[in-house]
Amino acid sequence: MEFSQLRIFQAVAEEGSITRAAERLHRVPSNLSTRLKQLEEQMGVELFMRERQRLQLSPAGKVLLDYTSRLFALHDEALGAVQGGVPSGKFTLGTMYSTAAIHLPSLLAQYHRAHPAVSLHVQSAPSGELLEGLLTGRLDAALVDGPLELAGLDGVEFCEEQLVMISDLDHPPITRAQDVQGREVFTFRQGCSYRTRLEAWYASDRAAMGRVMEIESYQGMLACVVAGSGVALMPASMLASLPGRESVGVHPLKQPFDSATTWLMWRKGMLGANLNAWITLQQTHSQRSNVITASKRASA
Repeated sequence: MEFSQLRIFQAVAEEGSITRAAERLHRVPSNLSTRLKQLEEQMGVELFMRERQRLQLSPAGKVLLDYTSRLFALHDEALGAVQGGVPSGKFTLGTMYSTAAIHLPSLLAQYHRAHPAVSLHVQSAPSGELLEGLLTGRLDAALVDGPLELAGLDGVEFCEEQLVMISDLDHPPITRAQDVQGREVFTFRQGCSYRTRLEAWYASDRAAMGRVMEIESYQGMLACVVAGSGVALMPASMLASLPGRESVGVHPLKQPFDSATTWLMWRKGMLGANLNAWITLQQTHSQRSNVITASKRASA
């Protein structure tokens, strides 16, 4: 069993397709098929099952994927250790969509400049999928809605988001879920932590949600609300970045639904040089932002 075989196995497991994995690795599909077959013969088990034109991991494959992720993480950690703790190798960061759009661009640019030897990969997904990626080892760290108390995970606060409901401009003030009972709701698919918060908001007021329309972007949600066909929940910082925001009504929520804290999470014992460097950068960035905010308040 070689690292090159495990790289191929991991790529196919994550892509669910030999063809897409080959494109990702810049290799021909036949080569990947051969190497996977050799790996299965060496281990004496089948690692994949084909279901609906997609390769699914077998039970043995799921076990190997977990060990593979841990091996690669240890490889990068060992490399950093022998190089004096210098960040290097692959670092995969998961993030919620709004966090990626609003808070990450400047941090990513700074990280790239400070640590050019790190191959940084960013994957956006709902919080539920991000947590799964952490626990399976597919992600080195993830920015998710918290705080979280899951066995096997550690974390630090990243930022706090103010949450607002948006509606058409002519809608009366929304102070509780009963005010929008039965109205169409635009939100992300199941697994999104903000959707879970929205459902809890309705439940707390014993209000019935209207038809739920799953939208894959905040821009799409805003466009639907502008059209006057429903309501949506989103971070105020995300709304402030979207063209057309002046065409909707904005309604702050009451506690405990008015805010959400985003956390950086990782698996316990996997705090390597790459992640340490990110945490240091994140904390420095947060301190600078706090100083700027305090200065603006003082001069106001």
